[in-house]
Formats: sequence, structure tokens, C-alpha cells
Amino acid sequence: MTGLAADLGYSHHSANPLHRLVRWGAGTRPGGWLFSHSLRRMDDVVGRLTKGRHSAPSLLAGLAVVDVTTTGRKSGQRRTSHLIATPYAGTLALLGTNFGQPATPAWVLNLEADPRATVTYRGTSREVTARPATPSETDEVFALAGEFYPGYLNYRERVGESRRIRAFVLEPV
Repeated sequence: MTGLAADLGYSHHSANPLHRLVRWGAGTRPGGWLFSHSLRRMDDVVGRLTKGRHSAPSLLAGLAVVDVTTTGRKSGQRRTSHLIATPYAGTLALLGTNFGQPATPAWVLNLEADPRATVTYRGTSREVTARPATPSETDEVFALAGEFYPGYLNYRERVGESRRIRAFVLEPV
């Protein structure tokens, strides 16, 4: 296997009963709201306590998390987001679901303004360009993401027509 996902060693594994419960709960409306408002702080604490070896989603839900560093569209400052990527066609894809909340995540707007980014997983970093996924690629990515985290399908349904969930395919530079 070759490509960005293999180069980083990035993949998702089967979930134990606790992971399945957390994945289900995070996909609900209340769970999405809770995680959208607390996950970043939980992730910072877990990262400090484990010296960067784990993230809150990896411990709670058994999901692999990448750090995606973008350039802020307004500030020009480098911004890092902890995201769950979907292995797709040898590379990785990102879905801007924001836990099914009404607002588009800032990292999405940053990538639209400047598609250059750095992806880091377990200490290995790669420079990438994020290109918008085509509509058919977006459907494929959602289907693949739904296999390891059904919450993505709930988010897509919940957001409906209120906003467009952007999908990006990461291409190594």
C-alpha cells in the first residue's frame, strides 16, 4: 500500500464496546453539541497528560486523529486542528461536519483561502495541498467515513440543506 495514508501509518481500527457507545453518542444531536463545545479542551488535556501520545477521540472512541495545520485566512497565523481523517484512494480526506452544528469549521474556511497545509500523525508530518472533493468523491468519502464512524452520516442528515459540508482530498506536495 502506498500513498499519504500508508506513509503516515494512518488507519482506523475496530471499536470495543466503549468506543462504539461513544461513537454512537457523539453522532446524536446532544452529543454533537457537547463534543463541539468541549472536545478541543479535552484533547489539550489528554495531549498534555500523555505527552502527545494520545488524543481524546483516540482514547474515548478509538479513532485515529491527525493534526492539520492551516494558515488563518484573516490572521495569517498557523492554526492546528485535531481532525479525524478518512483513508481514501491511498490518501486522506477530510469532512467539515463540525459535529453537525450550523457553523462551518474555521479550518475549512482556512483551506478554502489557502489549500496548503501540514498533516501530522504520530510525529510524522507531510506537506499537502487540500483540494475540494468532487460531489461523487464527497459521497464516497462519507460512505467510507460512515463505516468507522456512523456519526458522519447523522451529521450530514442533520445539516441537510442548511449549509454545504465541504470535503477535501489531501494530495502530498
